[in-house]
Amino acid sequence: QVQLVESGGGWVQAGGSLRLSCADSGRTFNSYVMAWFRQAPGKDREFVAAISRSGGPTDYAYSVKGRFTISRDSAKNTVYLQMNSLKPEDTAVYYCAARMGAVLRSSDRYESWGQGTQVTVSS
Repeated sequence: QVQLVESGGGWVQAGGSLRLSCADSGRTFNSYVMAWFRQAPGKDREFVAAISRSGGPTDYAYSVKGRFTISRDSAKNTVYLQMNSLKPEDTAVYYCAARMGAVLRSSDRYESWGQGTQVTVSS
């Protein structure tokens, strides 16, 4: 079973960068598609990015494409989200999630979730 712990959130000015990490303390990291979602106050949780088990195919929400990069390091059982050119509208709690099977954008198809990390972007 996968157990996920996010880190790397914080406060940054618009235009800045942050890198989020999500570590899996289990032993089956390579069996899972990994994804990042976010939830802003008063809004539904939304898909941000996902990466296949092999680290090859990726998928991004239109709002972050070209600014965010998802990657994974199997040796460290960790998935990353590099966020550049941050905007105030990126402010949210960011969650990593895992699922077996294909890369999908629907949050209810992900079985395991981290506790979330806050990202705040000021204008």
